[in-house]
Amino acid sequence: MKQLTDLREILRYVPQFRDKTFVISVDGPVVAHDNFANLLLDIALLRSLRIQVVLVHGASLQIRELAEQLGKRPSNVDGTGITDAVTLDLAITAANRISHEILEGLSVNDLRGACCNAIVAHPAGILKGVDQLFTGRVERVDTGLLAAILEQDIIPVIPPLGIDGEGNTYRLNSDTVAVEVARSLRAVKLIYLSCALGIRLGEELLRQLDLPHAQAILKSQRGQLAANDASKLEQAVRAAQLGVPRIHIIDGRVEEGLLAEVFSNEGIGTLLHANEYQSIRKALKKDARAIHTLIHAGMESDELMRRTKADIERQIEDFYLFEVDRAPVACVALHVFPQEQKAELACLYVDSRFDNQGIGLKLSQFVEEKVRAAGIPTLFCLSTQAVNYFVQKCGFQVGTPDDLPSQRRDQYDKSRRMSKVLVKKL
Repeated sequence: MKQLTDLREILRYVPQFRDKTFVISVDGPVVAHDNFANLLLDIALLRSLRIQVVLVHGASLQIRELAEQLGKRPSNVDGTGITDAVTLDLAITAANRISHEILEGLSVNDLRGACCNAIVAHPAGILKGVDQLFTGRVERVDTGLLAAILEQDIIPVIPPLGIDGEGNTYRLNSDTVAVEVARSLRAVKLIYLSCALGIRLGEELLRQLDLPHAQAILKSQRGQLAANDASKLEQAVRAAQLGVPRIHIIDGRVEEGLLAEVFSNEGIGTLLHANEYQSIRKALKKDARAIHTLIHAGMESDELMRRTKADIERQIEDFYLFEVDRAPVACVALHVFPQEQKAELACLYVDSRFDNQGIGLKLSQFVEEKVRAAGIPTLFCLSTQAVNYFVQKCGFQVGTPDDLPSQRRDQYDKSRRMSKVLVKKL
């Protein structure tokens, strides 16, 4: 994993998150892991950057371990099944221990925390003819209480338990609690810290999902997901539907994993985004430096023609950027030759960290639509190393230098790069 050593990358995100709220949901096994102390250090850093943090924790592992110690058999450990009286007692004991452990850890890092009764619950009742006993559902979140705690620079610690108006306690699922808390506080991020790298579909780690894609996976490919992954993705989808903009699912046992997920473009796990996370925009003059930095590797490998920052500035009106969370990760240029009714797709490049995500194809299609809208019948590009990509993925055909506009032909001959000419009739 990339170590988070680029301070500039961190600082670029700080203005977006300052005075915003993150809800961090920590599974029981993550609390028990050696890396949990490092996670609390990471949370201390978030607080130093004026990011408000609410901690929700699970207790499934600790309930199971406590049951073994006491020789008892829990009816359910994660708050999604029936909770009998024995299991409720185990859940209360285990959750209180975890909450106290978290408070101890916050104190070590000079942070104040408070465990509070902010979750108002009611019984889940009878489902499919079966009484769920002491399993509950979140009725509402006491946002006034949580807001008051946060205003005093205190981190709320919320266990997977809820209390009704008559003082009865109910066992809850921590993933569900986290969704309700994030929705109620209008958090900008809900971060699930689990014991998995993220959501895997077969052997593939899904890095970025929009809401429709995530819903489609749950509908038609749920069987390919591990049980815990399916549950996490289901709650992430529900959070997105309720208006939480970003939901992250990462491995809480990875050192610096939380910071790498929050303060870098690519992250380490799975991100589900509810609003427009990726976008293509016209480049501005101030973007010339970023474009030059972005395409540096491509120029060094002779994949792209050499361009100076000044060259890019002169042609900045022709450039477009593909952004991920407001950071440029790919670019393309569109040069038009109106007299000969031809246009060139140029300088298409994607940051290697974002390979195999379809970004290059999206930019190619974007340029194609621009050219179609302008009524220009011919689009061409030049390539030394990506000929197969443009032919097989983008629908170009191999042409000859004679297909180039006269002005571009002169530049082609002088460059001596011997690029292949690729043409697409629109």
